[in-house]
Amino acid sequence: MVGLSGRVTGTVGPGLVGEVIVKIRGGAEHFLAYPAMGRERIETGTVVMIVEYLPPRTVYVTAAYDN
Repeated sequence: MVGLSGRVTGTVGPGLVGEVIVKIRGGAEHFLAYPAMGRERIETGTVVMIVEYLPPRTVYVTAAYDN
């Protein structure tokens, strides 16, 4: 999981439980998402990189590209 990219489908940010969709195992799955950098806010549609995975369905993410 770590190192895979995904797309934000529910805003990720401080005090929020966001959501990302990740292409994995021949399909696409949704994961609960938190910002890897605590104060970062990541809007819907942003491509993100998974930096930490907590089974079964939680990931910590950071924006894959600088805007």
